[in-house]
Amino acid sequence: MSVFEGAGVALITPMKPNGEVNYEKLEEIIEEQIAGGTDAIVACGTTGEASTLTHEEHLDVIRFTCKVTAGRIPVVAGTGSNCTQTAIYLSQEAEKAGADAVLVVSPYYNKATQNGLIAHFTAVANSITIPVILYNIPGRTRVTIQPQTIVTLCKNVENIVGVKEASGNFSSIATLMSLADGCVDVYSGNDDQIVPLLALGGKGVISVLSNVAPRQTHEICTSYFAGDVKKSMEMQIQAIPLITELFREVNPIPVKAAMNLMGKEVGPLRMPLTEMEPQNQALLKKAMEEYGLL
Repeated sequence: MSVFEGAGVALITPMKPNGEVNYEKLEEIIEEQIAGGTDAIVACGTTGEASTLTHEEHLDVIRFTCKVTAGRIPVVAGTGSNCTQTAIYLSQEAEKAGADAVLVVSPYYNKATQNGLIAHFTAVANSITIPVILYNIPGRTRVTIQPQTIVTLCKNVENIVGVKEASGNFSSIATLMSLADGCVDVYSGNDDQIVPLLALGGKGVISVLSNVAPRQTHEICTSYFAGDVKKSMEMQIQAIPLITELFREVNPIPVKAAMNLMGKEVGPLRMPLTEMEPQNQALLKKAMEEYGLL
């Protein structure tokens, strides 16, 4: 059975003005997501600024998210690292915290070979019992997990169950689906490609858009699954201008700006990320108004 189907939110990590994690606000936005129909919470991914959290903060956010969510929807914990031992440690602690699955990005900077990727992901998966979702995002890691590598891992490692595909390469994704023959749960890592990926047999999306539009993102998926492809397609297209602005600067700069524009007071970003440029924030605000968020 899949970890989840539908829209999983790649949740931001709210900060206080002094840069500390704002746990009171985190609880508030988790409750808003669940009330909005989100199908899973993905904590400490790229959008959650995991790369600038200390290991202690990283695990505290995962523990807190699991506690607040309390089994109502699945929690997927981002536990990837370019160090295999660190990824193992984070994954083991996430399992102890009650996470339902982990999301493990391909090792960045190291530029591992495909054999290295297989060894890395196998070691992480073998260290825990909960499911592992691979995360293929070559735009950030400079390494592509090739379709055959994904299939090899899902067929040979019992608890590696799927992949978040953020390569944007639909020829590669189609090849993956062909090779997988149903053994790989594929989630879109790009909000502008939800419906196309569902059409290839995907299970849903791990979404930035869901931070500001949880109900709509959920309904893009549920409409498709219910057979109303036209409605799903129309909702996808309607969201494109907003999605464009949510990625005008590197994620999660725009989505945090968007949530602050909505009055959610999720705080600043951690350096080296900086606040959204004023001219870009104006474009974001206009798109949010047109989408009905402001």
